[in-house]
Amino acid sequence: MAFSLTPTPTSLLPHPNLTRRSLLLLATTTTTSLSLPPAPTLSATTATTRRQPPNPTITDRIFMDFSLCPNYFLPNRTLGDNLSTLCSDSTPLGRVILGLYGNLLPVTVSNFKSMCLASNSTASTYKNTLVHKIFPGRYFLAGRQGRPDKGEVRPPHDLARNTETVDSKAFSLTHSRPGVVSLSLSENDDDEDIKLDPGYRNVEFLITTGPGPCPDLDNKNIVFGTVLEGLDVVTAIASIPTYQPSERIRQFNDLAEFFGDERAQNARAIWNRPLTTVYISDCGELKVTQPPLSPSLP
Repeated sequence: MAFSLTPTPTSLLPHPNLTRRSLLLLATTTTTSLSLPPAPTLSATTATTRRQPPNPTITDRIFMDFSLCPNYFLPNRTLGDNLSTLCSDSTPLGRVILGLYGNLLPVTVSNFKSMCLASNSTASTYKNTLVHKIFPGRYFLAGRQGRPDKGEVRPPHDLARNTETVDSKAFSLTHSRPGVVSLSLSENDDDEDIKLDPGYRNVEFLITTGPGPCPDLDNKNIVFGTVLEGLDVVTAIASIPTYQPSERIRQFNDLAEFFGDERAQNARAIWNRPLTTVYISDCGELKVTQPPLSPSLP
């Protein structure tokens, strides 16, 4: 009986962290490589040029005002209360101006702008929604889809489905520094019931806070912008204390998840939640006028 001594390629071995999106991208890449004829040999200069990362151009500017709300977790809330009513005496943190790469990721940028410019009466806006998780020294998350009365986002029904989430080219930029704006896919909406909703849209986003890069977010989330102004506000948000479970609680949670206990996922929903309510108090687009022409010489 003959045995093959050819080693199995490492890239084909199963990996515990593979997601459905990773498998889809892998299948697309493999199918394409098998169906196309061998590529012609490229010169070293051409190969180097093709390996260079894309050069994103800022096409749009969005502002977001962040505030602290002292009353959101008070026990005397009524059913009609929401962020706009509970946080009328909030403390402003400051304004963050974001530059978006509309030429590189048109669908992602268009959807993000729609969520910033939508009418507040439809609840389809980032305005008056929570920063729901902060990972100290790394990034914070905002725009979780769910119930507006809980400070979450309800995307409009006509928001386009983001086909860029399964396009490998969309993952070319990295989370290499503080102030990177990214569409959150790896952490996006822990509740599976939300994800399986036909009206589900990818609207949750993250902003890296530094001080260092976040390479573990690369190839899992779509970088579509950068912080142009207000990095001090981002740093202030990152410094807000969060709920951190003890190591013993984490171990019990892992054990419960291993045995299929659904309560483990519910318990993790409050991990890294800020202990002081921070939210997006306003957002919109900044129109930048064209610079004046230089005077003509006689």
